[in-house]
Amino acid sequence: MVPLSEHEQRVLHEMEQTLYRHDPRFASRVRDESVYRFAGRNLRWSVVGFVAGLAIMLAFFTTSVLVGFVGVALMFASSVGVAINLKRMGRAGMADLSRTVHAEGVGRTLGQTGTRLRKRFRPGP
Repeated sequence: MVPLSEHEQRVLHEMEQTLYRHDPRFASRVRDESVYRFAGRNLRWSVVGFVAGLAIMLAFFTTSVLVGFVGVALMFASSVGVAINLKRMGRAGMADLSRTVHAEGVGRTLGQTGTRLRKRFRPGP
C-alpha cells in the first residue's frame, strides 16, 4: 500500500470536512457503522481468545501450573476485551449483532467451527 502524499491527505481531509458540514447525519451514521463493524470483529476474537484460554487452562493446569496460568491470563485479557468492545458497540450495536445471530443462526455466525467440532467428537464408527 502506498502512503498518501501531503496534497492527497489535505484533499481527503477537506472532503471529510465538507461531508461533515453538508450532511452531518450521514457522516455520523457512517462513523458509527465502522465502529460497530470493528468492535464486532474484535468481540468475536475476544470470545475465541477466552475459549482458547479456557482450553489451555483445562488441558495443562494439572501438568504445568505456569502454562495453566497463561491460560487464565488469556481468559482475563479476553474478558476485558469483551467488556471494552461491548461498551463500544452500545445498545444499538448489540441489537444489530443479536439480530444477525438470530437471523443466520449461531452455526452460520461462527462459520464451519461447529461442523468441525461435531465431526470430531461425534460418537460412532
